[in-house]
Amino acid sequence: MARESGLTRGGGALPAGGSTSDNRCVEQSSELTVEVAQPWARPVVLVPVFVLLSAVGGLFPSFSLEANLYVLAIGGTLFWLGLSNRVPRRPVPLRLRRSGLWWLVPALTLAIVELVTFVGGSTYDYPTLSLLADPLFEGYLARTAGYFGWVTAFWGLIRR
Repeated sequence: MARESGLTRGGGALPAGGSTSDNRCVEQSSELTVEVAQPWARPVVLVPVFVLLSAVGGLFPSFSLEANLYVLAIGGTLFWLGLSNRVPRRPVPLRLRRSGLWWLVPALTLAIVELVTFVGGSTYDYPTLSLLADPLFEGYLARTAGYFGWVTAFWGLIRR
């Protein structure tokens, strides 16, 4: 015998035996619910903050103690934000696309070269990639752009 809901038998009342556990009569919402992004996590707020952080970071000379402490402070703060639940998250892709896998080849190659030259000791014949890039970041604008790229890339990573 097929089970019927209380609404299909003609009346709006429940059957005499109690509830049939049928919730078809409950109004279903067709709206999607989305978490509201916090006001400070919006691009209109973050981009000027990142520009300001980058402008301050560009004031420090490359490889100086001040620059290293500044990078540790910003990186530590972003790392902490990434571990906390204070940052709105984007959905993580279930699988890395094939085009994304090809980006790993140069990234891993550069990381291995940097690691080998760092472990082997940075010499004049085999300098690390960071020492090779140092002349590019001698100017204030280049250092500021480098800081801005680093901060925005880090922010994109912690939102995943």
